[in-house]
Amino acid sequence: MNNNALHLSENLELAVRAARAGAAVLQSYAHRRNDLLIDKKARNDLVSQADHEAEAAIIDVLNASSNTFGIIAEESGGKTRETATWYIDPLDGTTNFLHGLPHYAVSIALVAHSGTVVNGTPLKVDTPVVAVIYDPNQEEIFSALYETGAWLNDHRIHCSQTESLAEALLATGLPFRDFSFTDNYMPTLNEAIHTSRGVRRFGSAALDLAWTACGRFDGYWEMGLAPWDVAAGTLLVREAGGIAEDLHHKEPWPIGGYVYAANSKLAASLHAMASAHLI
Repeated sequence: MNNNALHLSENLELAVRAARAGAAVLQSYAHRRNDLLIDKKARNDLVSQADHEAEAAIIDVLNASSNTFGIIAEESGGKTRETATWYIDPLDGTTNFLHGLPHYAVSIALVAHSGTVVNGTPLKVDTPVVAVIYDPNQEEIFSALYETGAWLNDHRIHCSQTESLAEALLATGLPFRDFSFTDNYMPTLNEAIHTSRGVRRFGSAALDLAWTACGRFDGYWEMGLAPWDVAAGTLLVREAGGIAEDLHHKEPWPIGGYVYAANSKLAASLHAMASAHLI
């Protein structure tokens, strides 16, 4: 057993400072995007100078603290450590950012590993326990603490109470980089279009999850993501009274990037629809 106990509130404050530092870098480039150096990691998988510099600013803040947690970041990689690991996406919504669409966020989560003591009890499985998603364009900081709650700025947030897919506004993400799961995804999208109130695709998984946590969306699903895309949003939805899980129900949180999230009344229906065509 890992006997190190996590102090969640001080790590939340640390994550907020780190998110603000990363966002400051992003916003410094927001109106001079033509000056950015842009690389293509793969088809439709872009990374800019802003991503790299924002990530470095975030890691600098986290490393200045006394904790010795692991760090896994989108651009620089990293590794887990025994007690807990930070998962960092310095710019979720890079394509939006590079095209001048003001819909992107910094996403930071602390995932405590199995056996770590949180709130006096050893965790049985790896679990996100601290989350911050910061939308600098709207000045919205979404935050959550394990077994404590979720907030938008200083206000508690809760998932919606919508009970049926017919009345639900859903969010999703279309395949854009990895097309290997397109045949699984498209039938679900077709069903969602015909059975829900509407489907939105805004291009930031972190904000899709945050907006599900605060009730703007009733549910969200996506495939082919990375762990840093969903770690913070998973905790936000859970602490807002909803369900956020691995579509395959194989992992304790959607670390594999196949995620569904909704309020507790709608989650089973959304999962049934989203998983019906999975291999």
